[in-house]
Amino acid sequence: MRNRQYRVTIYIMGNQLPAPGPDLLLKTLAEFRYELRRFLLFSECAALEAGLQPQQHQLLLQVAGAPENTAVSIAYAAGRLGLKHNSAVELVDRSEREGLLERMADANDKRRAILRVTRKGKFVLSRLAGSHAKELNEMAPRLTAALKHISFNAHRSNTVEAR
Repeated sequence: MRNRQYRVTIYIMGNQLPAPGPDLLLKTLAEFRYELRRFLLFSECAALEAGLQPQQHQLLLQVAGAPENTAVSIAYAAGRLGLKHNSAVELVDRSEREGLLERMADANDKRRAILRVTRKGKFVLSRLAGSHAKELNEMAPRLTAALKHISFNAHRSNTVEAR
């Protein structure tokens, strides 16, 4: 039996994806990265419009969205945000001065403080969460399509490399 090759043309947002070739996975990853960056840019602008620096928004989101029974310390926040400890301390200090966060002594470990979002912080976060949910709902088809194409093209790329 003879192997047949088929050319598959896939469309995202009306744009034709590149023809199969060695660069297909890279082009697909670039498209996904573009869609992610569009969302991140939206998020940064929304935070600024709400009176927050983008990193403050991310900090509030990580503190408020931490799993139940998680001690949300500065070290936890630094890890979630990909920051060095001293940078996270400065971010927490600024957010605390602005009334967005508060520190409470950890009952189990007096050396660390537990972070908690204040009423003001929750109010700002709830406004941002609504606009972010709306934006993600609009972007979901493009992000989903890009993810599917990455999976499809990664599989194809691995199959071609195995030959």
